[in-house]
Amino acid sequence: MEDMELENLFERRESVRLTPENAVFTRSEGGLISLRLSHPEAPEKEEEFFERVIPLRGFPITDPEQFISVREPDTKEKGRGAEIGIIYDLAEFDEAQQTLLRSELDRHYFTPELLKIYSVKEKFGYLYFETETSAGKTSFVMNNPYSNFRSFEDDRIFLYDIDGNCFQISDPSKLDKASYKRIEIYL
Repeated sequence: MEDMELENLFERRESVRLTPENAVFTRSEGGLISLRLSHPEAPEKEEEFFERVIPLRGFPITDPEQFISVREPDTKEKGRGAEIGIIYDLAEFDEAQQTLLRSELDRHYFTPELLKIYSVKEKFGYLYFETETSAGKTSFVMNNPYSNFRSFEDDRIFLYDIDGNCFQISDPSKLDKASYKRIEIYL
């Protein structure tokens, strides 16, 4: 291993568990999420301040409130942002910090609800959807529908388009019959 690689290996930060005792999240003047992280066990580095942090869900569909990775942003110079720590359970934090983190997570994991499916047309192996969602009317394209329709035990259905956008049907029984019939073959 080259000296440079060894140096980088030892410079990597160690991810810590983030709790209300060591982490305080606030909104910066620029509207970003900032983190003040205390290290009472390490006197040489008592506190760190991160102007901007990125929260990411470890299990966005099955456990959206637990195991939230808090990372530094990606940059050209450093590449992928390092993980600062993990929030095991968002409910451990006070309501203000929960609201702050949830708003950022909801923005990042924007998943509109499919309310009505006007049409699904297949052309050259792609499905073309015309729909009504909780965010308004939208069209999207899906390839490989048998891989991009995901059904869960609690009856929720997630659809992924070719751009990586995700749409959900939280209760398929609430879809009108025509909408359900248009997707039934793929479920």
